Amino acid sequence: MIGANGAGKSTLLRTIAGLHRPVAGTIQLDGSDITHLPAHRRVAAGIVMVPEGRRLFPSLSLEENLKLGSTRSRSGAWDLDRVYQLFPWMAERRGGPTVHLSGGEQQAVAIGRALMANPRILLLDELSLGLAPAVVQRLYDMLPALLATGMSILLVEQDVTQALRVSDWAHCLLEGRIMLSGRPRDLASTEVEAAYFGLSKRAVGGGG
Repeated sequence: MIGANGAGKSTLLRTIAGLHRPVAGTIQLDGSDITHLPAHRRVAAGIVMVPEGRRLFPSLSLEENLKLGSTRSRSGAWDLDRVYQLFPWMAERRGGPTVHLSGGEQQAVAIGRALMANPRILLLDELSLGLAPAVVQRLYDMLPALLATGMSILLVEQDVTQALRVSDWAHCLLEGRIMLSGRPRDLASTEVEAAYFGLSKRAVGGGG
């Protein structure tokens, strides 16, 4: 899900996660209406969000932050050991406070915390925000391994190039409306630019 600042990307994720209530329409999971399901029950159903800005607890250790993700978790393969396998550096620093971690390390902890809930659908809000390009690349390189486990990922991103590189399907939001949809390989850069900046008023839907 790509779009400029204010396009409605984060609002959409927060609505899917149950933090906002939609003014119209419904949210469905496996054909069931979950529009009025509270956020904690959506987590238990497998919808888990990594929020913009990480939102870690600075007074807690790295491991304590990770364990918070398991409080409403579904059963599944993700536990502390598996998170430490994905991010080997964490095991050595598990007892330290997250306030001393770099931005990229904090983002990794936020992702690890979400994985502890064993999500079916992982919502990633602005994965690259405020991070150095090399750190962003490492985080994006991790995504295919998560997808290979059968997990679905809904990624919100301003970095169009990175988002389109890893996505199976892309939507471009403008003022809360989808202006362009399709497989990234089928979307011309001129179409993406027009939808991103609102240069075209015509919504475009990709083929199935």
